Amino acid sequence: MYGRQQRWTYLVVLFLVSTSNYFDRHVVSVLLEPIKHEFHVSDARLGLLSGLAFAVFNAIFGLPIARWADRYNRRTILTVALAAWSALTVLCGAAQTFWQLALARVGVGAAESASVPPAQSLIVDYFRPDQRATALSIFTAAGTAGNLLALGLGAYVASALGWRAAFFLAGAPGVLLALVARVTLAEPRLGRENQSLPAETEGLKESLTRLYRKRSFTYGLVGCILCFLLSYGALVFVPSFLIRELHASLRQVGAVYGSVIGVASVVGTLGGGLLADRLGSRDVRWLAWLPSIACITTGVLYVAAFSASSFWIFMMLAFVAYMLLTGGLPPIFAAIHAVCGSRRRATAVAVVLFSATLIGGGFGPLLTGYLSDLFKTSLGIDGLRYSLILLMIPVIIGGIFFYMFGRVMTQDLEQ
Repeated sequence: MYGRQQRWTYLVVLFLVSTSNYFDRHVVSVLLEPIKHEFHVSDARLGLLSGLAFAVFNAIFGLPIARWADRYNRRTILTVALAAWSALTVLCGAAQTFWQLALARVGVGAAESASVPPAQSLIVDYFRPDQRATALSIFTAAGTAGNLLALGLGAYVASALGWRAAFFLAGAPGVLLALVARVTLAEPRLGRENQSLPAETEGLKESLTRLYRKRSFTYGLVGCILCFLLSYGALVFVPSFLIRELHASLRQVGAVYGSVIGVASVVGTLGGGLLADRLGSRDVRWLAWLPSIACITTGVLYVAAFSASSFWIFMMLAFVAYMLLTGGLPPIFAAIHAVCGSRRRATAVAVVLFSATLIGGGFGPLLTGYLSDLFKTSLGIDGLRYSLILLMIPVIIGGIFFYMFGRVMTQDLEQ
């Protein structure tokens, strides 16, 4: 339907939209320490701010918005949400109390629930099946770009101008980007003589029933939940770990750690997508087995990294671990699209993100902060170290579930 130049233009715009999403989402991680000092709050409350306050409403709104995306204009849904989460991020910088900040983060989480499911659904319509893992890997790399901006630019601005300025910087450009996305993106469902969008005949209950009857989807869902305990949960506290236990400065965290995970993520994400397309064309089960290998190895490497007493040893181990972690993400979403069926693509992604974001992204930081406070009574500042090490166990178990996903995947393939 679309030429090569059109497809890649759309992908670039969606990449920028997703970059805004992840910049606004992750900038809070480098601001936890200055926020803690200004509002005098515990690590558990920081976990609430960075995790549950964001994730609960992100998860709650994700499924109904995905249903709209499976039936109506995905371009409109995406651009309205982008304008909303950008404006709410600016409001985070204007908060005068901890609870005002938490409330603004609730709004950001709700709006950002409309980012990934409609965008992935559009990408799958723009690209052929043998190009999707690569396209999704490039789109997923936006998480790296956003995280790198949060760690690098966000940390620099926070150290120079204060944490409020970092929120202003993260949110303001998204309002303009929403206009660009609205006039640039195409909605494939409107491609035939500008006809009205067709009503979806499959109801929510039927869609969910069909999904949960697929063992492969269920295994993938559980694996994603456990994996997100690391990627959306424990890793939020890495800047705090580096500052408290390895005595790094905020600017050093932004420059060095931000650069390390940025390069690791670009290499991992793009490499993972290309490798998945190549191996998946020979045996589709590799779309699940690559994430399995990545999760198990990542968990082991992060145990070693959080046990290190040297900043630079941590960086070397974290580079490899994060490269593997990000390399495993695009293939698992390609695997989910392969088994979910075309009429419930956005719904399937939303179900995964609902569960993984609520449990992994919501309770992950809260659990990490709670365990850190608990261990602090007997271990002092090492409490955060052992809290992070403990959170690696679920990630390794998640890799086992991805392996089981691959074993039964061929039974559930659907166009």
